[in-house]
Amino acid sequence: MTTTTIGGWKATVAVSMSNYIEAGSIIALATSLTLWQEYFGFSNLVVGLVAALSANAFGAAIGAMIGGPLGDRYGRKFIYTYDLILYMAGTALVIFAVAPWMLILGVILTGIAVGAGVPVAWTYIAEEAPSEHRAKHVGTAQFAWSLAPALVFLLATLVVPLGLLGSRLVFAHLFVVAFITWWIRRRLSESQTWKKANEERRLEEAAGVKRRNYRELLTNATNLKAILFLVGVYALWNLVAGQMGIFMPRVYETSGVESASEQNLLQVLLWALTVLATYFGFMKYGDRVDRRLLYGIGAVLGIAAWVLLVFVNVTTPVLILFAALWGISAGIGAQAFYALWAAEMFATRYRASAQGVLFFVARIVVGLLSYWFPTLLAEQGVPFVGMIMIGALVAALLIGVIWAPDTRGKSLEQIESERYGSSVRLPAEKLPAP
Repeated sequence: MTTTTIGGWKATVAVSMSNYIEAGSIIALATSLTLWQEYFGFSNLVVGLVAALSANAFGAAIGAMIGGPLGDRYGRKFIYTYDLILYMAGTALVIFAVAPWMLILGVILTGIAVGAGVPVAWTYIAEEAPSEHRAKHVGTAQFAWSLAPALVFLLATLVVPLGLLGSRLVFAHLFVVAFITWWIRRRLSESQTWKKANEERRLEEAAGVKRRNYRELLTNATNLKAILFLVGVYALWNLVAGQMGIFMPRVYETSGVESASEQNLLQVLLWALTVLATYFGFMKYGDRVDRRLLYGIGAVLGIAAWVLLVFVNVTTPVLILFAALWGISAGIGAQAFYALWAAEMFATRYRASAQGVLFFVARIVVGLLSYWFPTLLAEQGVPFVGMIMIGALVAALLIGVIWAPDTRGKSLEQIESERYGSSVRLPAEKLPAP
């Protein structure tokens, strides 16, 4: 019996679930950290360590460095055969954790799994999308990434009366989603762009040409410029988003909102607006308007949100406005554009490896701050950490607006030709006949 493969929008949705699972994992841990801390008697530094090892930081960083090169060498589909199996194993450990090692190992495994899957997901979606609708397709991953927190925070709110059992049920829901996604993905077709590039690679190897992707990636001037630009856009923005994703309930608590249900509902509002902004902003207009303008609007809204939190007397209306501003900002901001630009700015032969390096750097930066963030928040308060957030966001705004590439409406092949010329391909006359 022949298994029918899936492609087009169905494939885009199936692959985008990597982002749902990643964001859902971060929020599931965020809403349960205080409960795990009480259950195991963790100090604030140990809480920071758990957060740093998770899908939010070091765990995902390690996975990205593994998954990116494997996705370039063996295909995008190769990653989807195994990543969610590892994820389900890690999630099961968290669900049934009765000792600290089970929680920590489970958190690390889920982090590695999503780190391997997410960069390849962005790569696959961009490669399979029509040139004139690339932002819309890539935006689907952003949509899934923002939908997960909205739903997980809502679910976490409903299970608050159950305590730690409720948190285990939240992780159980992610296990079920991962299994269904893995089952569907078995029918994914391979990226046609990768298949073409892989055939060229095989011909080059037959001609005696040895390609070392990481060496080329990190020594080619065009690549280095793209890496520095994208680190400036994404790593700096993600420094802020990473702390918000895992520690925002603690920020609300420090600001005076002590009820876990109220903290979660603020986050439901924030992420629901991110979902709407992603769909009605990035997906609708990312292929139609000046991307510098759209990126700049999102960046300014994010800065405004943190300025409120730091410089205005915090009341419930202020926190609601903060959540609204950041929610809209995240929908049309740095992560959506990073996913798009990172796929467009690198040649196919090391596109996933580049995403892996960038994701690695971004999550390492988050992890380093995550280790100290709970202590800084407890000892220095919101204004101190808020100024760090504002500084990072202003830098990301300037870098993105000044150096954004002009790629809208162009095919990946055209962009590659404009950026690299023929430097990433061996001349046709030097290749053996297929």
